[in-house]
Amino acid sequence: MRNTFTILTSTCVPLPLENVDTDQIIPARFLKATTREGFGDNLFRDWRYDKSGRPNPGFVLNQPAYKGDILVAGKNFGSGSSREHAAWAITGYGFRAVVSSFFADIFKNNSMNNGLLPVVVSPDFLSELFVSIEANAATTLTIDLPAQIITNRATGRSEHFDINAYKKDCLVNGLDDIDYLLANKEKIEKYEGLVTSYT
Repeated sequence: MRNTFTILTSTCVPLPLENVDTDQIIPARFLKATTREGFGDNLFRDWRYDKSGRPNPGFVLNQPAYKGDILVAGKNFGSGSSREHAAWAITGYGFRAVVSSFFADIFKNNSMNNGLLPVVVSPDFLSELFVSIEANAATTLTIDLPAQIITNRATGRSEHFDINAYKKDCLVNGLDDIDYLLANKEKIEKYEGLVTSYT
């Protein structure tokens, strides 16, 4: 069982860069591990640290003003390879949701499979978010997953977002695919019994 995701209100970390690929999210040299632990330490590794391993003060994750459970990213976030480790790194760092105007499909599915909510908003809404966050790092967003609504609390503007109904159910109830099957074990057994009785 994972943490449930219903309504999240949080400050944000802005990353107004387009076409951020999975190798930038988690560089390939860190993919040797087969468990999820520790990937958050290397999220955006080559942007967070210089070649000597010192924090880059110009990168947003190293700026104390910006923190929170929501990453707000530019268009086409998560492109590139299909590595699931990218979602592990983002959740391992502590993010619960990523907001963008477009996600690569494989990254989007990997995210939902690992308890990370990708929220697709209009380009105009995304631009407004960046403006609000730049004006005030304490700006908060509310993501209401059951209602599928995201709200910029600095302006009061809201948008509806789409999500696969099955993945939504898993996120709201803190289930992965196996948990979901186990939760419906009795229904599955009942169905299989009916099928058997008709064959």
